[in-house]
Amino acid sequence: MTQEHHGVLDTAPVHVDDTGGTGRPVVLIHGWPLSGESWGEQVDALVAEGYRVITYDRRGFGRSEKPESGYEYDTLADDLAAVLEARDLTDATLIGFSMGGGEVARYIARHGQDRLRSIVFAAAVPPYLAQTEDNPEGPLDADSAASMRQGLENDRDGFFDQFITDFFSVDGDIKVSEEQRQAALRLAHQSDQRAALLCMDAFAGTDFREDLRHVSVPTLVVHGNSDATVPLEGSGQRTHEAISDSVLHVIEGGPHGINTSHATEFNRAVLDFLDAN
Repeated sequence: MTQEHHGVLDTAPVHVDDTGGTGRPVVLIHGWPLSGESWGEQVDALVAEGYRVITYDRRGFGRSEKPESGYEYDTLADDLAAVLEARDLTDATLIGFSMGGGEVARYIARHGQDRLRSIVFAAAVPPYLAQTEDNPEGPLDADSAASMRQGLENDRDGFFDQFITDFFSVDGDIKVSEEQRQAALRLAHQSDQRAALLCMDAFAGTDFREDLRHVSVPTLVVHGNSDATVPLEGSGQRTHEAISDSVLHVIEGGPHGINTSHATEFNRAVLDFLDAN
């Protein structure tokens, strides 16, 4: 059982959990539409190896405040900066899952790397999901993005049920237990609808290619090769290629939610990286 310190920052409307201790800090930034609780398979594993683990709920999600605005990546990255500054975290590793990988990239572009030791992109959306004329490798075409948004607008319950199922599935075969699927679905339903829609726009349409040029700390990219939500070829592989000396760990048969479906391999890859860097 880990010790937890809960609180909402004065400088950002986000709920933070901090295991405390004197170990090197590891900050876990969750994916859409979940919360910091989605890192349940990672927190104890990291604490057992002596790390101080900080998770937080993105504004508009989980236990955080749900303001009307601030759902573009500049503000979301500033929220991450506020977490690091409020707790005076240095020599930190940032691990950004899916949408959270965008916060990692944008944080570095806006705030630099002085507080950082290393970073991890886990099934993450950079460098640029949208398929555009100048980004033909982008895995998300305009019609698919519009269909996702319309699905969430028209039938929130049905959309989340299917999205979370796909999140953990490979070719229709779900890779987690029903209990785990329901736990993720519960977190999705904690999201504010406006926040969910605007963050969908943000992760689907934000270009992080320039942000990645600012990365020079040790970097791990970990991604499932059967990820149908954020495909490896259009995202993790390109991020690895964009960051010199980054390490790419591909989880064979891994869907999008690899930190849950393949928690043992995911944790080993992260711990080996932390140990080496």
